[in-house]
Formats: sequence, C-alpha cells, structure tokens
Amino acid sequence: MGHSTARKRYRQIALLRTQFAQADRLAFADVLSAGRVEAALHAAGATWRDCVYTPILTLWAFLGQVVSPDGSCRAAVARVLAWLVSRGEPPCTPQTGPYCKARARLPESLFIELTRQTGAALHRAVPHDWRWHERRVKLVDGTTVTMPDTEENQKEYPQQTAQQPGLGFPIARLVVVFCLACGTVLDAAMGRYQGKKTGENTLLRALQGFEPQDILLADRCFSGYFDLAHWRQRGVDVVTLLHQRRRSDLRRGRRLGPGDHVVVWAKPPRPSWMDVETYAGVPETLAIREVRVRVAVPAFRIKVLQVVTTLLDAAVYPASDLAELYRARWHAELDLRTLKITLGMDVLRCKTPEMVRKEIWAHLLAYNLIRKVMAQAAQTHAVVPRVISFKGTMQTLLAFAPLLERAPATRLLHEIAVLFNAIVTHRVGHRPGRLEPRRKKRRPKPYPLLRKPRWLARRDEVA
Repeated sequence: MGHSTARKRYRQIALLRTQFAQADRLAFADVLSAGRVEAALHAAGATWRDCVYTPILTLWAFLGQVVSPDGSCRAAVARVLAWLVSRGEPPCTPQTGPYCKARARLPESLFIELTRQTGAALHRAVPHDWRWHERRVKLVDGTTVTMPDTEENQKEYPQQTAQQPGLGFPIARLVVVFCLACGTVLDAAMGRYQGKKTGENTLLRALQGFEPQDILLADRCFSGYFDLAHWRQRGVDVVTLLHQRRRSDLRRGRRLGPGDHVVVWAKPPRPSWMDVETYAGVPETLAIREVRVRVAVPAFRIKVLQVVTTLLDAAVYPASDLAELYRARWHAELDLRTLKITLGMDVLRCKTPEMVRKEIWAHLLAYNLIRKVMAQAAQTHAVVPRVISFKGTMQTLLAFAPLLERAPATRLLHEIAVLFNAIVTHRVGHRPGRLEPRRKKRRPKPYPLLRKPRWLARRDEVA
C-alpha cells in the first residue's frame, strides 16, 4: 500500500464507512474504524496497487454488490464508475473484467478477519440490559447454500449423492454463530454437505470464538453427551433440547421444582468418529438439568418441550427464564432466513470454490455492518435491536447511501440522525400464535422438469 497517497486511502475508507452509516462520535463507532480496515488489509497481505480497483474500493464494491437487489458485477462496476465521475476522477472502464480480477486478488482471510472483528466488537459492546442475566448468549444453527454447477465447484462441494449427475447443484453446509442480543454474526464454518466430519457438530467444535461464561443456545442437534461435555470443558454453558433418543424421567435425580430436576448422565461408549485419546479426556459423568416446558400458545405444533442445560442453579436461572431463553432460539432461524432470502445468499453466483467462500463471507460482513446500523439506531432511541426490521433497515440504508457518500462532514451526523429515526420506525410485527400453511397460491410456469443433464437435453431437442 506504499504506492498510494494517504489522502486517497483515507477517502476510500471514508467511502466504505459512510455506506454503512459509520461516523465518529457515534455508538459502536469502532466497529469499522479506519485503523481496523487498514490493519486487516495488512494482515491479509492485500497489496495496494496504484490503479482504480484498490483493495478498499474493491471491498466497497463487493459489499455493495451483495447488498444490492441487483447483485450483478455490471451493476457494481456502474456504481464505481458513477462514484469516480462524481469525484472528478478519470472514469474506469464499464467492462467487468478488471473488477472481477481485483475481487479475485482480495485474500479470503480479509473477509474472515473483518467479519469476526466487526461481530466481536458489537457483541462485546452491547449494553447490559440487552444481555440475559448479565451473560452473553450465542446462537448457533446450520444451513446449506448452493452454487453454480461448474466442474470446480462440484469437485470441492459435490451435489447430493441421491441426485443424478448433471441434474443437481454443488451444495455446501454452513454453520453460523450469532449474537442473541444484536443479531450480528460472530463466526462461521463451511464444509461439504455429505461425508465424514462434515456435520454441524464437527464444524461448530472447530470454531475458536467462544469464551468462558458464554451461553450456547442451540437446537437438539447439539445436545449429545460429547457435545455438552466439550462445551463444559471450554467453560461454556449450553441451553438446548433433550435429544430425541433420550428419555426424561422426572422421578429421578435432584428435584428443583415442578418439571425441573438435575440428573447425572453417564458417558456412552466411544463412537467411531472419536479417537481413544479424546475419549479418555471426556468426563465419566455430567450433571444436567432437565426442565419440562408446556407450550400453551395456540397453533403451536409442539405442546411440551424438554429443555436441557448445564445451568444448574434454579435460584439464579429459574425454569421460566430458561423456557423464554430457549424460545429465543428461533432468532437463529430468522437470522439465517435474512441472510439467505433478504441478502440473497441462498443461491450463490461465483463459479470457483475460492470465490464462493469469499462471496459467503462478503454476505456475512455486509450483514454485520447493517446489524451495526440497527444497533446504533436502537441505542439512540432506547429500544432493543431485535424489534427493528432488518429488511426495512437495508431498504432505508440503500436509499440514504448516495446522500451519505456526498454529505459534508458538518452535516453527516445530522443526516445519520434522520436515517436512524427512519430505521426505528420499521418494526418487526408482533403476531402471537400466527399460523401460515406451507402452501403456494401462485402457480409456477408449467414447464416440465429437467430429468437429464442439460447438454443431453439440448442434444435431444436438436435431434
């Protein structure tokens, strides 16, 4: 980066920050500071070339691309071109080739580092009244994403084995850790959809972003003995559901209250995926608290939940609070839906595995920066971020982005204040007991399904 002037570098970092309403003297202002961006660029080895597509400008264009409803490279280049002309600088070519090459030069570690840093900064800075019993709660859930059917993608992330070759799409498994308080992504892991050591449990255990006194909130997939033992050894408490293969007997153990007791689980035999040394380090028993929760909400499919946790003190953590906490686990499903549907991460665009991973991390980073705007607006107006609509925030932010980019420093804080006021008016609807049948009213086009590889179908059509 030594070939660039300090003024040009600062101007481009300012462009990146103002796109996501980042200004000094605001709450959470250190989430995307100029020093943080430069340090991440240096750590990732991103070289600063004296040309149009510097690392920061390329990062800005990439983030704008994943946030924009039109996620094409052509639209991203058009935005760069318009910005250069508005600054009185020489225009770049409207062709997408130079931008795509610049994107490929950005190190994958740059996106990972910035995503983890922005997520951790927000997670650590949340006010105490946003936390649960003064504890930081981390949500975890898994999902899948598909990508273009290229030979490189199929080799790295093969399609499901049940599908006929040539008819499926490369598919990857993704496990994401969210902050319950503000919804930001703290970390993620990606792997193949099928095969040994590709399950959500394995991917999650490989992540290092958990600290002692954290609370892990997850579904029953993570309630096995070895999972609970693993997290307790790391000083992390767990709240989840009883695994479907276990049976709860409230007559056993130490009774804490109605439908609430502590039992001792014994270590199961060594599973095939665990080596002898690791198995020997697992404790022989675990004290687990089981809480039976009756769901009285109309239209809910499940009427009784068996919550299990390593939080054993009923005086500090009452059963009713645990039930409410587990109900908040649904936010992980909503956050993944936001990433996949609102931000368009469900079906990826890139044609090589390396660019696919960058595209995923670019989505996660953009998601974090929008969550940062929501957190700033929430703290300014004394509400919690979870009541604010993510899509409403993104729509408002996209509308304000050109204004913020051109705003002088003397008016920037005023315009951000107007932005925050607009954001907090878009609230998530409160719809208790809502029931929506999983049916589609609008019929798709009556085209037949593709039941053979496309090249073969094209040959048969010509014949």
